[in-house]
Amino acid sequence: PAQVLVRSTSTRLLTAMCTVMLTACGGGGDADVGSDSASLAKTVTAFTPKPATPATGSPVSPTAPSDQAAGSTPIVAGALITDFSIQSTGAAQKQVPFTFGQVIMQGQMNVKEGLAAKLPDGTLLRLQTDIKATHADGSVRHVVVSGVLPELAAGQTQTLQLVKSSTSLKSSESVQSLAKSGLTSKVTITLNGEKYTASLADALVADTSPRNWLSGNVVNEWHLNAPLKNAAGVTQSLLTARFDVRWYSGLAKQARVDVVVENTKTFVPGGKLTYDVDVEVGGRSVYAKSALTHYHHARWHQAGWWDAARVPVMDVKLNGAYMMATKAVSNYDSRVVPTNNELNNIAGRITADNTGPMTIGPIVAYMPTAGGRGDIGPLPTWSAMYLLSMDKRARNAMMAAADGSGSWSIHYRDEKTGYPVRTDNEANKNITTHWNLREYGPLPVPRYVNNDGALGDTPFEADTAHQPSLAYLPYLVTGEYYYLEELQFWASSNPLGTASGNHGDGKGLVRWQQLRGQAWSLRTLGHSAYITPDNDPLKAYFTKQLENNLDFYHATYVVGNPNKLGVYDGSGENAFQVDASAPWQDDFLTWSFGYLSELGFAKATPILQWKAKYSVGRMTAPGYCWIQGAAYGLRFRDSPSTPLYDSFDKLYKANFDGKDYYNENGRVFTHPKGLKYIDQPCNSQAQVDYLTLAHGFQWEKNRMTGYSDSSIGYPSNMQPALAVAVAAGIPNATEAWALLAGRSAPPYYPDAPQWAIVPR
Repeated sequence: PAQVLVRSTSTRLLTAMCTVMLTACGGGGDADVGSDSASLAKTVTAFTPKPATPATGSPVSPTAPSDQAAGSTPIVAGALITDFSIQSTGAAQKQVPFTFGQVIMQGQMNVKEGLAAKLPDGTLLRLQTDIKATHADGSVRHVVVSGVLPELAAGQTQTLQLVKSSTSLKSSESVQSLAKSGLTSKVTITLNGEKYTASLADALVADTSPRNWLSGNVVNEWHLNAPLKNAAGVTQSLLTARFDVRWYSGLAKQARVDVVVENTKTFVPGGKLTYDVDVEVGGRSVYAKSALTHYHHARWHQAGWWDAARVPVMDVKLNGAYMMATKAVSNYDSRVVPTNNELNNIAGRITADNTGPMTIGPIVAYMPTAGGRGDIGPLPTWSAMYLLSMDKRARNAMMAAADGSGSWSIHYRDEKTGYPVRTDNEANKNITTHWNLREYGPLPVPRYVNNDGALGDTPFEADTAHQPSLAYLPYLVTGEYYYLEELQFWASSNPLGTASGNHGDGKGLVRWQQLRGQAWSLRTLGHSAYITPDNDPLKAYFTKQLENNLDFYHATYVVGNPNKLGVYDGSGENAFQVDASAPWQDDFLTWSFGYLSELGFAKATPILQWKAKYSVGRMTAPGYCWIQGAAYGLRFRDSPSTPLYDSFDKLYKANFDGKDYYNENGRVFTHPKGLKYIDQPCNSQAQVDYLTLAHGFQWEKNRMTGYSDSSIGYPSNMQPALAVAVAAGIPNATEAWALLAGRSAPPYYPDAPQWAIVPR
């Protein structure tokens, strides 16, 4: 492909209009996408861990952590897994605790093995490993890694090798020892003039079975629930509190408390509340706000450290190339380097006004908003930038979005189980969250106090058709339970915004959603099934819900095979109906099946093999000109009562054999000499001349329609679908990729890489 990166012409894209009558258009003529020319060519570079490099700044102290004292088991370094860096973002620090999440390539680490870190000077640092999820072969998939860095100079970056070693030491600490430690925390809420308080001390008494999330000689973490009570001991009926305590017990007063406040009860009438709040950790206020509006079925959290003088000030940077090699995330083009200017722009969009409880960071508040956006894609643009750069500015935006995801009214916690509500049982299978169905039983939600619908008002509107991936990558890299629950809440609520029969009476089917909504809901469900810990009760639930969906698509499109194009056509009971095809949305769904297949969900593979025919065929099939491979909309039958076209040649003729031509802005063009577009040979000079007149600017040979130069254009939408098709060995996919990669007027991905996915 051309090596000159051309900036996108976003104005033309954002003013594009739907040019055919499509039920699938949903929210208008929007393209939920992005791209870059350099990222269009296939990358075959395998991940290679970097050797440990000398640290910048002061050398690391050889001081060993406490478990390496005389008489303890020596640390032995095994095979290299990957590397990571710790960067100081403040003054010099000693005995610096750190914890992060690490995804591991299948077959690389046994559950009986542990990890160690090799410092730049060769010193080995014992690490605590809390294994959370495993692959199908029993090897480690996701682990929470903790350690204590002996020293970190101001501004210093240390790159450490992550190597296999012996298992980490067992913990001698208990929640009872936490109670004796002297750590305090409480949250005080003043609602309608009355104070309600929950404290860590109360939680240690009230919660007789706290969740033990991390356990070892480096760090322990417990999650304890506590009721919010007034002075008379009366519990607040809607709000609940939880204290997630991460305690590095070998270091004096090194503990972090994450206070979670929820308004998420499923089976009682509720609504939004406005209150004053103060959160204390270690006897000092870490967050206070007057007149905070807490929306119904939403939640927030606020963390604080026990010793304010010893808060770790650092940034842990993981190896993005290794993460992509594990297939836990898509394969973004490593040659795309996010620009400093755009990283600064992202940083500037994260402010005090849009971070903190009941704010949403960089996310679009009204999710159904039409048009190409940075938060829409396989991952949002800031998450893709983070993977490609590990830049703290991108990470901050990603984490602000993850925190903000709790503000949407989609959080339904089952008071009986303590987990996000599940519908695979007789009692809950009829649950729906659709407001128009609130009078149907037995358990329609939400219901509001005194049937006051105004209590459901919120500025944040959720929508599966435009739903970003908000919590998956944050959980993957932090290992923090709050973000895991966010992912689970979204996955569990996504199928429920309809009559229960449409979601399969509790099976979690998303067939009823807009086509793009099906793609994003399957992505979120796949994330939950993939990364939820093995011992979590929801692991099997999400896995089964995903299988239910894959069984539906397999029976409908692989076994039933209603059309030869590979196009979504609305087949199947209670499926979303379309009168024509929105190819860009269809490409979203193709990518989704390909990604699920990469994650190891084998049932997705035969669906991809059928589905990818549509993306590949629009680029390579005889009789269809690839210049129109990313058309905005295509009619795929003569009428709703007639069969779909059975060849791409017929599809092309049906859409382009007319006297009028619709340009990229949706305007009708009639050639002054009466020439028909279809009579101009594909990618010929005659076709170039025709398109030049139709669009009002000089067209180029090899330029695709659909805003080829835009990182949110329709060819960019197509890119991930073709990438997974190539990786899966779909016939003609390599040829299709070469045409896409070699097109002229390529997009500029460094400022918006969310669609810069290339074949593995």
